[in-house]
Parts: sequence; structure tokens; C-alpha cells
Amino acid sequence: MKKTYYLFNPGVLERKDNTLKFTPITDEQEGVERCGQPRYLPIEDINEFYVFGSLRANSSLFNFLGQKDIAVHFFDYYENYTGSFIPRDSLLSGRMLLAQTTSYQNKKKRLCIAQKFVEGASYNMIKNLQYYNRRGKDLEDIMSLMKEYIVRLPDTTCVEELMGMEGMIRQSYYDAFNLILGEFEMGTRTKQPPRNEVNALISFGNMICYTICLRAIHQTQLNPTISFLHTPGERRYSLALDVAEIFKPIIVDRVIFKVLNKKEIQSKHFDQKLNKCLLNQSGKKIYIKAIEDRLGETIKHRTLNRSVSYRHLVKLECYKLSKHLLDIEEYKPFKMY
Repeated sequence: MKKTYYLFNPGVLERKDNTLKFTPITDEQEGVERCGQPRYLPIEDINEFYVFGSLRANSSLFNFLGQKDIAVHFFDYYENYTGSFIPRDSLLSGRMLLAQTTSYQNKKKRLCIAQKFVEGASYNMIKNLQYYNRRGKDLEDIMSLMKEYIVRLPDTTCVEELMGMEGMIRQSYYDAFNLILGEFEMGTRTKQPPRNEVNALISFGNMICYTICLRAIHQTQLNPTISFLHTPGERRYSLALDVAEIFKPIIVDRVIFKVLNKKEIQSKHFDQKLNKCLLNQSGKKIYIKAIEDRLGETIKHRTLNRSVSYRHLVKLECYKLSKHLLDIEEYKPFKMY
């Protein structure tokens, strides 16, 4: 099974035959570099890279990565996702592009698909709260309020109204975080920049989830720029934002509850700076490992009647959406068992 590699240190990535060589730069003073021990990565073993430090590479390397269908995702110093190198589309489909565009332009069809995304996301949020409610957390009032909003989703008449309802559901959901988490408090949801530890984990985890969805979309015939819940905009793959809504509660939030309640991540794993809070390098490594472990977990798929990983579920979600757009099968969002 191919792996995802995370590059935290600045370094040089280059091709060595059918192997990639990554040499970390451990220190750089007065124009003199000190390099660490090189690491050799077999090309057949690689699915994608996440780059958090500065990376030196040349065009021949990216040509090679493109040939081998290996993506590279880049993040800046403040953990913000800045872009991806995605190999050229090998599954282009004019029929799919027309179907996707037609469904977006048809207000009724667009609203129907957008409602499905919010329906799936809301259901998975409720399942998270039910899990902790059974374990002694008093979340009944919050769940009741969320359910009042959820039953009104089919009555929304436009995407803007739907987004407003989704915002109220999510705000109620975030209010439960303080009851689920022990030592840490979430407070108000802050994004750019996150102001405390919980917000830092949510923002960073959501960006990882976004790139996972983007990669899955790229491996289907869907166009990542044409979305239904989020408004398509310049310089963003808004369909990945749509799909990520369903999987953020399952992948990101459950990992946050786990690493904080089990004290795998503590205050020492964050850097507190002026008006911002960010994971330090050791914290990122622990958090990313927990996310990768979650993505590797398998469940018995009720339709396929076989075990599939959470990572593969994201791709299956894209296939289901494709079938809906082509009028093959009605789209039903994934709901946590």
C-alpha cells in the first residue's frame, strides 16, 4: 500500500533513478549549509507528499512525480495550505464536465446536492456527540438544538439559506467541544489565525482533510472547481470543501477528541505567539500520525460488503457524486455507522 510522506524540515528533494532522495538541511549560517543524513524513498511506495518546510526541487523532479502520479501539497510557516502540485488529469471527461456544470446552473439540482452535503455532515456531527453522551457527557440539550435545525434543512429554498442553517448547526456542535474536552477549552471559533490550542487543531486538521478530498476528486472524473454548497471562486478547489464537510467530523474531530483526552497532545506541543496559537513540530508529528492512523482504520462497507479504509471512503464518495451527476444513481452522503 502506498504511503503519504510528511516533510517537516527544510531540504532538497531529487531523483535518483527510481528512488527519491531527500536531504534535510539542518542548519544554514553565513551561506554555509549543514545537511543531515539523506533519506531514500522508493518511488513505488509513495502516494503523495505534504511539505511544511522549504523544499528545493527542479523541474525534472516534478516531471518525474507527474509521470508517477504523485501529488505534493504545500503549507506555509503558519500552517496555512498554499497550494498543490497535482499531476495532469488523466481522467478528463467532457460528459462529466457538462453534467457537473448543468447541475450547478440548475438552482433546484444544486440545492438538492448541497442539502445532501449538509445532511451528511450534520448526521456525522450528531453521531460524534452521541458517542460521548453515552460516556457520561451531558450533551442532550445541544443535540436537541442541532436536531431542530437539521429537520429544517429540506425546507431551505436557496443555498445561502442552507449555509446559514449549516452555520447554526456547526456553532451548536462546537459548543459541545468544551464539554467533551477536559483540560482544553475551545471558546469562539477562530481561523486565521487560530487563537488557542483547540482552534489550531481544527484549522490544521481541516486543511489536511481538504487536501485528502482534493486528491480523491483528482482520481475521479469530477472537476474540483465546480462545487454546490460552497460558491465556486477564484484560485480554490471548492468541490473539495463540499466533500470535506462530510468527513471533517469523522476524521478530524474524532482525532482531536482522542489526542487531547488521552493527553497525547499537551500544552507543550503548541507555540503561543501574538494573537495566534500554532502546533510546534513535535505536535504536528503526533497529530498527523493520529490522522493517518484514523485514515487507515477500516469499516465493513454495507453496500460493498467488504472492509474499506476511511481514506478510501473519500474516493467512494466522489464516485457516488459522479453517478448522481450522470443520472445513474441518487447521491446519498456517507453517514457514520
